[in-house]
Amino acid sequence: MLTLAIAVGSFVLYLVAYHTYGRWLARKFYRLDPSATVPSHELYDGHDYVPTRKQILFGHHFTSIAGTGPIVGPALAVIWGWVPALLWVLFGSIFLGAVHDLSALVVSMRNRGQTIGEIAGRLINPRVKLLFLIILFLALMIVLAIFGLVIANIFDMYPSSVLSVWIAMPIAMGIGWLVYKKNKSPTLPALVSLAVMIACVIISGEVEAIDPKIPPITLGGYTVGPVVTWTLILLIYCYFASTLPVWLLLQPRDYVNSYLLVFGLVLLVAGIGVATFTIDGGAPIVAPAVRADVPGAPPILPFLFITIACGAISGFHCLVSSGTSSKQIACETDAQFVGYGSMLTEGFLAILVILACCAGLGIGGTEYSVNAFSRSSLQMNDSYEETEIRNLGEFELADGGRGTLSKTITTWGDGTIQTQLELRDDSRVLQSVNKGESVIVAGGSILNVEGSGVVLYGRPGWTRRYDSWTAAGGLARTISAFVDGSGNFITALGIPKPVAVALMAVLVASFAATTLDTATRLQRYVIQELAQTFHIRPLMGAQGATIFAVLTAAAVAAIPPPGQTWATGMGRGGLTLWPVFGAVNQLLAGLSFMVVAFYLARRKMPTWFIAGAAVVMLVLPAGAMLYQLLNTTDGFWPKGQYHLVAAGIIILLLEFWMVAEALKLWPKVQGVLEAELPPLRRGFPVILESGGTEA
Repeated sequence: MLTLAIAVGSFVLYLVAYHTYGRWLARKFYRLDPSATVPSHELYDGHDYVPTRKQILFGHHFTSIAGTGPIVGPALAVIWGWVPALLWVLFGSIFLGAVHDLSALVVSMRNRGQTIGEIAGRLINPRVKLLFLIILFLALMIVLAIFGLVIANIFDMYPSSVLSVWIAMPIAMGIGWLVYKKNKSPTLPALVSLAVMIACVIISGEVEAIDPKIPPITLGGYTVGPVVTWTLILLIYCYFASTLPVWLLLQPRDYVNSYLLVFGLVLLVAGIGVATFTIDGGAPIVAPAVRADVPGAPPILPFLFITIACGAISGFHCLVSSGTSSKQIACETDAQFVGYGSMLTEGFLAILVILACCAGLGIGGTEYSVNAFSRSSLQMNDSYEETEIRNLGEFELADGGRGTLSKTITTWGDGTIQTQLELRDDSRVLQSVNKGESVIVAGGSILNVEGSGVVLYGRPGWTRRYDSWTAAGGLARTISAFVDGSGNFITALGIPKPVAVALMAVLVASFAATTLDTATRLQRYVIQELAQTFHIRPLMGAQGATIFAVLTAAAVAAIPPPGQTWATGMGRGGLTLWPVFGAVNQLLAGLSFMVVAFYLARRKMPTWFIAGAAVVMLVLPAGAMLYQLLNTTDGFWPKGQYHLVAAGIIILLLEFWMVAEALKLWPKVQGVLEAELPPLRRGFPVILESGGTEA
C-alpha cells in the first residue's frame, strides 16, 4: 500500500502547492497582470514570437524541460535509498524548482523575452553577461551531444519505439497548420495523434519489418555502429526543427507529446493501483529507505542534489523559460500554469520514476535466459587487468529451485568492461555473459538446464541493478531501470510486457527528442548573442548560428573518449563530459536565481527566498565539483580524466568571477532600476487584439 499512497499523496501535495504557494507567488508577489503587454504580442514575428494558448504552451514548456532528466537523475539517485530521493523531489520542486522556473519566465517576459544571460548584462554588468553566455554555450553543447546519444540508445535498445516517435513529426506539423492557418481546435487532432502513436507501438512489436534495427556501417575503414548513425540523423533533424517557425513543429509536437505524457502517467498510476491489490505484499518498495554504504559512490551530500536535477530543480529550465516560453506566452497570468505548473508536473513524473525503480523492479520482471552452450563458442580475451566479484542476493529458478546471484566485472587491457552474471546453486555454476543471451557452465562443459529462465523477485530484483555505483550508472542502465520497472507495473493491467516496455520507451524518446531540438533553438539564441558581442557577422543570423550549434554538438559527440581510438570510441565523446554536466546544470540554477534577485532588489521587492535559493544552488554544485577535483582516490585526476579537470577548473573560475562581480555590485543596486530597453525599431509588427497587425 505504501507505493500507491506515495503516488496519490504526492499528487495531492502538488495540487495544494499549486493553489497556495504558486498562486501567492503569481498574484501577490509578482502581481501578474492580465492586461500587461507581453513579448509575443509586442514583438510578434510569426516565427519565434507567437502568442500561444496556455494549454499548448504548457505542453511545449513541460516536454522541453522534462526530457530524460527527471528519469535518469532519480533512477540513479535511488541507489542512496528511496527516502532521500523522494524528499528532495517533493520539497525541492515546490520551493526551489517551480519558483525558479516561474521567476525566470516572469523576468524574461518583462524584458521582451530576452534570455537570462542577456538580462544579466543589464541587471548586473556586461562582463557577467559574457561569462553567463559562455557557461550557457558549454552546457547546451553537452546537452545536445548527450541527448542525441540518449535517443540513439533508446532506438537501438527498443526498436519498436522508432516508428511511433518519427510518425509524430508530420502529424504535429499538420496540427500546427490546422490551428494557425485554419483556426481549428488542437484537442481532437492531438487525441488522434496519440492513438496513432500507440497503434504504431503495438504494430511495431508484431511486424518485424517495421521494427528497424540499423546495422553497423563501414566508412573509410571505420565501423559506425547504429547508435552513432542514429545520433547523426537526430542532429540533422535538429537543424530543421529548430529553424522552422515555432507554430509549425515545436508547439504542436510538444502539445501532442504532453498527451503522451498524461497517458503514460495515468497508465503507470493505474498499474501501481492494480498491482497494489493483485500482487502479494501489495507491490512493496524493495529498495532500502536509506543506504550509506554504496560501493564506488560519491557522498550523498552534495551529490544527491546534483544527481537529481530535473524533477527537483534544474538550471536548464531557465533557458527554456527565458528562451522560448517567454516569447510565446499570450498573457502574464498564464505564467503560473506554464512555469510553476510544469515544474510540479515534472516533479510528479520523478516521483513515479522513483516508485518504478524501487518497487516496479521487485515484482518479478527481471528475466535471464538459461540456454546452455560451450565456453569454446565465446571469444574471450585473456589479457585482463582487473576482476571484481560482487554478491547480489538470492534468485529463483524457473523450476522452483533457489540459489545465489553474483556479478563478475572484468576490465580488459583495452579499457573494455565486461560483466558476467553467475547463477549458483548446490551443484552448478552458470555464467550469463549478457542479459537475455547466453549461459555456460564452469569449466566449459555443456549443461542442460531445466526451465526457461531466472526471475528475480523482491530485493534481488532491485539489487541486481543497484549493487554498486558502476552497475547503476550510465544513461542506458538508468533508462532501462525505469522502462523495465514501469513496464512491470503496466503489465498488471493485462497489457503484454513487450507493449508496456515499448510504450515507456516511446515516452522517454519523445521527451528527449523534444528537449533536443528545443536545446538546439536555445543554443542558436546563445550563439547569436555571442556573435553580436564579438561582431561575428556569419553567426548573427538564425541559419548560421543553427549550423554552428549542430556542428559543434556533432563534433563533441563524435570525438572518442581519451585513451580510445576512433575505431573503438567514436560517437561517445559526449559521455566524457557528462560527469561535469550535473554540477554545471545546477550552477545555472544558482546563477539564474542570482539574476532574479537583482531584478527584485532593483525594485525594492523582498529577495530573501530567492537569494537564499541562489546561495544553496551555488554552493552545492561548487562543492560537488571541488570534491571531484580534489579527491585523491576517485576524483578526475587519479582516473587520468585531465579534460574533466580542465573543464571543472574553468567552470569554477567562471562561477567565482560572476559571483564576485555580483557581490561587488549588490549594495549599490537596491532601489536603482536598470537602464531601460532601447525603443523598438519603427515598423516592427505589433499584433492587435483582433488578430491583425500594424506597422
